[in-house]
Amino acid sequence: MIVLMKILQLVLALSVLVLVHELGHFLFAKLFRIRVDKFYLFFDAGGFSLLKFKPKGSDTEYGIGWLPLGGYCKIAGMIDESMDTESLKKEPQPWEFRTKPAWQRLLVMFGGVLFNFIFAILLYIGILAGWGESYIANRGNSIYVNDLAYEMGFRNGDQILRFDDYTPEKFYMLQADLARQTARKATVLRDGDTLDIYIDQNMIGDVLNTPGMFDLAVPFVIESVAPDSPNARAGLQKGDRIVEIAGQPITYLQDSRRLLADMSGTQVPVTMIRESDTVRMSLQVDTLGRIGVYTQLPGLKTRDYSVIEAIPAGFRLTFDTIGGYLQDIKLVFTPSTEAYKSVGSFIAMGQIFPGAWDWYRFINILALLSIMLGVMNLLPIPALDGGHIVFTLYEMITGRKPSDRFLTIAQAIGMILLFGLLILAFGNDIGRLLR
Repeated sequence: MIVLMKILQLVLALSVLVLVHELGHFLFAKLFRIRVDKFYLFFDAGGFSLLKFKPKGSDTEYGIGWLPLGGYCKIAGMIDESMDTESLKKEPQPWEFRTKPAWQRLLVMFGGVLFNFIFAILLYIGILAGWGESYIANRGNSIYVNDLAYEMGFRNGDQILRFDDYTPEKFYMLQADLARQTARKATVLRDGDTLDIYIDQNMIGDVLNTPGMFDLAVPFVIESVAPDSPNARAGLQKGDRIVEIAGQPITYLQDSRRLLADMSGTQVPVTMIRESDTVRMSLQVDTLGRIGVYTQLPGLKTRDYSVIEAIPAGFRLTFDTIGGYLQDIKLVFTPSTEAYKSVGSFIAMGQIFPGAWDWYRFINILALLSIMLGVMNLLPIPALDGGHIVFTLYEMITGRKPSDRFLTIAQAIGMILLFGLLILAFGNDIGRLLR
């Protein structure tokens, strides 16, 4: 059921984003009186479609294809992924893409990306106005490290102050910030002293491909006791800090997990600090290795926005996300980082959706994917919008329009590159699943 829910959310998200993207091309084409032959959600490969119709008096056929790998807007007189060159053998017509001025063709090609970015802005404005913003601040919080972070020199309890000259703001972005900055030095606060950790650049690829480097180090301070806890009447109080379990020192909540798992179903002696007193008692561990308490989470920042305040904040969040994703793209095309190993396909995309419906998370993911789709389409690869934009800008600057033969060959090369990228992405996903 969880897998099905993830698949449904992925298909819904991609369907919405494809429609938004293609609508950008469609509306700009209509604005400049360019004929649109087809507007399809999904691909009607082989000429087969699940649904199609053509309104009376319209030149456009609308439909839903059977192959759910995107969609397309077929614009008359344009060399696109359909590789339909028959119309190019005829005399150019005034309603064709190829007869329009370069600036109009540029806007038609940029329309899809523009609509993706506008859609993300609207989604982020809605999120901020409806839910506000909550995140765990990096300042004042400590890390709990995995094996890779330990190997790089980080230790449990470190507070990360800077990556080179960059000061991270959000705790959950620490690992991404480390990779995106390709930091050569991390400055941390450890046991009251400031020290520098020099980053081996050959490990940036491991940073990108090893999730969970920096967990939030949570002091084992009790916030409340669950009503159904086996220790509901043990005398635990809010603010109690557990510092020892069965004689083993405990600094953070994470220290206790493996220890309690090995003692499931038993009574264990614990030592706690309550205000200025030391308290000792025995607690019952349930069969899942839990003692049934909720702990305090440090450093949570929240902010509510009015609709007016959410508008500039939505713009800022969108452009910050675009900037971060551009840094990710740069890493992918830097072989030494091995970031290409983190490229994922629809399988990886599906895994980021929650197993149960959650409007907040779905809209957040939808905004992120809209930005990713927009940025990816701006890459200067033939067969993507970015490739067409580059050729059109070349024409506007030099006054020389690339020939139809050149554009056809470039489109074919671009399709080969895209299929290669798709194979890489699926290969990475399958490898991760097997591991």
